[in-house]
Amino acid sequence: MGYKFFMPPLSLMGKGCLNDAGEELSSLGLKKALIVTDKFLLEIELAKKLTDVLDTNGIDYAIYDGIKPNPTVQAVEEAFDMLKENNCDFVISLGGGSAHDCAKAIALLATNGGKIGDYEGVNKSSKPCMPLVTVNTTAGTASEMTVFCIITDEERHIKMAIVDKNVNPIMAINDPVLMMAMPKSLTAATGMDALTHAIEAYVSTSATPVTDACALKAISIISTYLAKAVDKGNDETAREQMAYAEYLAGMAFNNASLGYVHAIAHQLGGFYNLPHGVCNAILLPHVQKYNLEVSHEKLADVAKAMGVNTDNLSSIESGKKAIEAIEQLSSYINIPKGLGELGAKEEDIQTLAENALKDACGLTNPKQGSLEDIMNIIKSAMN
Repeated sequence: MGYKFFMPPLSLMGKGCLNDAGEELSSLGLKKALIVTDKFLLEIELAKKLTDVLDTNGIDYAIYDGIKPNPTVQAVEEAFDMLKENNCDFVISLGGGSAHDCAKAIALLATNGGKIGDYEGVNKSSKPCMPLVTVNTTAGTASEMTVFCIITDEERHIKMAIVDKNVNPIMAINDPVLMMAMPKSLTAATGMDALTHAIEAYVSTSATPVTDACALKAISIISTYLAKAVDKGNDETAREQMAYAEYLAGMAFNNASLGYVHAIAHQLGGFYNLPHGVCNAILLPHVQKYNLEVSHEKLADVAKAMGVNTDNLSSIESGKKAIEAIEQLSSYINIPKGLGELGAKEEDIQTLAENALKDACGLTNPKQGSLEDIMNIIKSAMN
């Protein structure tokens, strides 16, 4: 069986790398960008760091600043209208996963037409998206470099998973200078999102030696630096290392896909508009407990990558230690203990589970489950 490996053709990384983007964009002959971002990044003048680079290189732009957590179909349509009205020939996203996902949807519609719901599922489009550049300000989602695009359908109260090779950005920019402004809660949530990406990719049924190497390195870096990034947001080393870790985790899951953590978390986000990274962090140990029977050898590797001493332990015992280490890290950085704290309700569990079983991310979970299995996972994560 052959495998495919997707990632942007160019990625800029390291402190100050945003300054190199203008020259790269100029060489591509791009004239006018639609910048997709949020009002907060404009208010704190983080967006100005990007627009200064564009101004210096003679690149025009319009700004859509309506991005909110869990981007909706309505936001995609509003921004797409703005793209057409301003005759933009490429899209730049500035922010975290919400900005990147919305920008991917806009760029896909620009070349393929129709409605974004037409592309729910895997590789439903026929043409590459409009040129897309992603400028990342968080260390977690890896949406700046993946072929995943998650958009909330307000009418159905679900998150649509669009997995499409044609939303691959032409350039991804991870400048840790832009990540210094992240508050502790966002640093914690996005960091646990990255850890979830790495672990789900590592135990995925589509994992390869290449994705495994990326995943294990990401797990090791996150275990070393996430708490430091949360405790000391201005620690440049911690911020830079977390930027590398989330990108490595993205390389892993972009090609090995994910599992039931994300399949369930997408439903929680779509149903209640909950923060994605926090949902992942809460669900991660519960899903891995469910997977332990078939994934204990790989979870034993996760334990080692997290710095756990597994000498003289069986793979089952080591796998349990990995789950304990996940729980300890979550607790230390003040992730809520249960979904109930976020507002999830017992009476919605069956609907959430039914929708989760339809999510493409669940297809590569190492242990396939029934509706009752998924309901039990959600119940276990409630408190």
